Amino acid sequence: MGKTNSGLVVVALISCFYLKFGTGTDTITAFKSIKDSKTIISEGGVFRLGFFSLANSSNRYVGVLYNQVPVQTVVWIANRNKPLKDFSGILNLSSDGNLVVLNGKSEILWSSNVTNSAPNTTTAQLLDSGNLVLYNGDRNGVNLWESFQHPSNAFLQTMKISTDVKTGQKVEMRSWKSPDDPSEGNFSLSLEPFNIPECVVRNNDQLYFRTGPWNGRGFIGMLSMYNVYLDGFSLVADSEEKSYYFTFELSNTSIVMYYEFDPQGQLIEHQWDDGKGEWVIPSSVLLTDCDIYGKCGAFGVCDSTKRPICSCLKGFEPRNVEEWGRGNWSGGCVRTTLLQCQNEGFLKLKTMKVPAFPDWLSSTYGGCEDQCKKNCSCVAYAYDAGIGCMFWSGDLIDMQKFPLGGVDLFIRLPSLELDKEKRKSKIIVITTVIPGVVSITIFALCLRCWMAKKRGRKQNDKQKLNKGNARAISSRKDEGENSIQDKLQQELPLFRFKELATATNNFHPTKKLGQGGFGPVYRVKTMAFSSRSIFSQLTFLFVECAGNTR
Repeated sequence: MGKTNSGLVVVALISCFYLKFGTGTDTITAFKSIKDSKTIISEGGVFRLGFFSLANSSNRYVGVLYNQVPVQTVVWIANRNKPLKDFSGILNLSSDGNLVVLNGKSEILWSSNVTNSAPNTTTAQLLDSGNLVLYNGDRNGVNLWESFQHPSNAFLQTMKISTDVKTGQKVEMRSWKSPDDPSEGNFSLSLEPFNIPECVVRNNDQLYFRTGPWNGRGFIGMLSMYNVYLDGFSLVADSEEKSYYFTFELSNTSIVMYYEFDPQGQLIEHQWDDGKGEWVIPSSVLLTDCDIYGKCGAFGVCDSTKRPICSCLKGFEPRNVEEWGRGNWSGGCVRTTLLQCQNEGFLKLKTMKVPAFPDWLSSTYGGCEDQCKKNCSCVAYAYDAGIGCMFWSGDLIDMQKFPLGGVDLFIRLPSLELDKEKRKSKIIVITTVIPGVVSITIFALCLRCWMAKKRGRKQNDKQKLNKGNARAISSRKDEGENSIQDKLQQELPLFRFKELATATNNFHPTKKLGQGGFGPVYRVKTMAFSSRSIFSQLTFLFVECAGNTR
């Protein structure tokens, strides 16, 4: 009995030891650290935490990588700004309960830097989401720190890009300097509430790109953002607490996907393709120069399909014509006619990326124009069913013309400018329609002439055939008549008037035999024509025709 009791005591002590000090393969404790070449792996084997080097660098880093993907893919780095120069690094929990990276001299290169009231019970666990979490105790304890709140250049599922206006705290991504240098680069990505929440990219703290406002389904200033593309994406806004976050979680759990915020400030989607054995890139956010914030300056519109890409709004002209002509559009445009808050209307621009910093008012479509007209400082408005009315005062910046999508933007203009626009529209219609009508008419006439000529050729051919036949008949007839005439001329010669006058004694009445319907008839002797010996023995009768008396 005593031996049995003592055995139970030993088992109980061993059990207590493992409860206190035993850990899984996904956890770091005060008694379990990670040395270079060692790793911990998340429970489902999706991610691992350990030391690594990049392809073209001998520096050593500690971070989170995909475990089941054969291509080294880093999604978070602890000591990104202070790499190790050798293999002496270690990741462990310090005496104050912080997660730290040490070099061979026990110098701290990186720390979670939190205040821990119970450092002896702290644990760090790598989750299947890729999130490294520091707990006060086990995973059921207080969450002291997590890598998802300090991201590097990767946006993973369930990660939250967030902003707390009250506390001023932000969770933002930071690009690498280059593919071989993961230290903090020039670009950052964050969620900005403004008056309507939207994501923005900054280049050295200067606004570089913005997604446009969120309308409950997507960001209306991103051409590539469609419903399929937005599977699982959501933006949560607590207006009372002034806290906002943007996240995504795909419904298809078999898809391995993340977003990389690259050194050029582009957010690029990566999907793993088992068949190809590589990451494929279906899309990226920044596509053209027009996506760069304020490319065309105030009141300028960017259209990547045109050359040059920048143009002034209707009713505006370049502020600096010379600079504008050289392709420097940053100066923007100015009005040709100032607003007077009377006799004004709105010019409609379709499929537009709306300007930056809109004011917001929940209203129906029809109420937007009325609200803008009542406010003399309102220079433009737009409406989206998921947002309501958006209004702008002051300069309109970062407008872009989309080939599709976007929203209709209405620009406030004096009536004079609107009339000009209407006249231009009429001229465009006229210059477009008239040439078309003229072209059709000319074509119809040419076709008609061609058909008429074709018919004429057929008729000519028939006529030529008929004429040919007629000529042949006529020719034969003429040949017969000519032969008769030749014979008659040979047998009945012609006489000159002078000869007839001499033979009749100048048509003396004594030579006259009588008169008929064709004139008087005379008789002469052949001796009068003695020179024509062939007829010298004949007597002739001839008629004097009227009008031939001379």
